[in-house]
Amino acid sequence: MGNKFLDGTALTIVIIGAINWALIGLFRFDLVAYIFGNMSWLSRIVYALVGICGLYLISFYLHLGHRRGDPA
Repeated sequence: MGNKFLDGTALTIVIIGAINWALIGLFRFDLVAYIFGNMSWLSRIVYALVGICGLYLISFYLHLGHRRGDPA
């Protein structure tokens, strides 16, 4: 967890994915499909990026509760 740009980008993409899931759950409105087409190659790339970033952010759990000077 040393690359702040990668961490911030992954977190932003996952938040966008979470907002999309909230829209699907509350209003049956898939924003990604609306913008890029229903399961087009572009929308599939967006879904894959959200999933990959989610998997990457699992590593955040390893750092919960650790302060800067503490060993990991």
